[in-house]
Amino acid sequence: MTDTLTPPGRRRLVPRLLRETTFRRYWSAQTVSMFGDQITLLAIPLLAVLTVGAGPAEMGYLTAAALVPNLVFSLIAGAWVDRFPHKRHIMIAADLGRAALLLSVPLLAWADLLTLPYLYVFAFAAGTLAMFFEVAHSSLFVSLVRRPDYVDANSLVNGSRAMSYVAGPSVGGVLVQWLTAPVALLADVLSYLASALFLTRIKPVERPVETREGLGLGAGLRFVVRSAVLRSLLLGTTTLNLFNYIFAALFVLYVTTDLGVTPGTLGIIIGAGSVGGLLGAVVTSRVARRFGIGPTLVAGFVVFPAPLILVPLADGTSMPVVLTLLLISEFLSALGVMMLDITAGSIQTAATPDSMLALVQGAKRTVNYGIRPIGALIGGALGTALGVLPALWIATIGAVAGTLWVLFSPIATMRELPES
Repeated sequence: MTDTLTPPGRRRLVPRLLRETTFRRYWSAQTVSMFGDQITLLAIPLLAVLTVGAGPAEMGYLTAAALVPNLVFSLIAGAWVDRFPHKRHIMIAADLGRAALLLSVPLLAWADLLTLPYLYVFAFAAGTLAMFFEVAHSSLFVSLVRRPDYVDANSLVNGSRAMSYVAGPSVGGVLVQWLTAPVALLADVLSYLASALFLTRIKPVERPVETREGLGLGAGLRFVVRSAVLRSLLLGTTTLNLFNYIFAALFVLYVTTDLGVTPGTLGIIIGAGSVGGLLGAVVTSRVARRFGIGPTLVAGFVVFPAPLILVPLADGTSMPVVLTLLLISEFLSALGVMMLDITAGSIQTAATPDSMLALVQGAKRTVNYGIRPIGALIGGALGTALGVLPALWIATIGAVAGTLWVLFSPIATMRELPES
């Protein structure tokens, strides 16, 4: 439904999809939630390092705890969500549950009762709710967006993600430094409540549930394995995520302790560097139309991990050089991840039958996200056994290897979105 109250002059400045009331509210829910997520992604590791004294191994456990639900529950969630008629209700419940969980962390911190074991439990529970939210989201998306608009819609959503990368870590770092990490988490509580409110105000015509024989827990994974496009995409992103999460498990610890960067400065660098993500969200649809969606995806596979090599290169340099290398790395990596996310999400949605969207999303998260806690645990183990710096070198070089899966696949020469 188009918003007819928007003046003609402003309509030209507002993307067409955002003039549709239902999509605009859906996009607003995504935007406010992602902004809060970025605060939490910085505040929780800093809380673990600065408040409860986490080391390399503990940081690996904490990162893994948030990701294990994807390995354990995603196939079950995908099968259940595909049979549940109201995906939006699942997303609202997940938002409210995450708000309640987040509120418990500052309350325990202020009572001096916060411990690492509780942070592990919190991370696991919040990760489970996030997994249900994302599995349901893939099915709701096709109820709101027409097939020709998949890339543009994903560009808008990922543009919001890029904006959250710009502002969220900057605000989070400053809040942690000035008001402590527990206070910073309250901002994310409000973001989840706002997201739930926006979702209650949309009334999409969700696609009817199709009861089909043979669609068991493994149906989504079997479909992915049989599809050359989805199989190559899954193998590439899984390799990338394995090494990226080895890197992620150690990044905050390395930058704050080895390089001496303060939490506030780190947040600002991540936020400023993520302007590259905003640029990626803006240009990806244009680049895909000009060069094809496949070559754009391959470019994202390279540009995302390659700049991270600058992070271990910063060791032993002066602080101005450290800050410059971190900023360049964040900018280019954020640009690449937007190109990758927008194109990969559009290709997966287009290549999957509507009746199997949640099943395929569940299968993807089982493998792709399930590898992330393994990467985090390997990162903690490598950081403990070899040292943080050698572990970062292994992670950055290994992540680039994920490109090979898509470079020699049908995706590399794909001009348009595939048929399901």
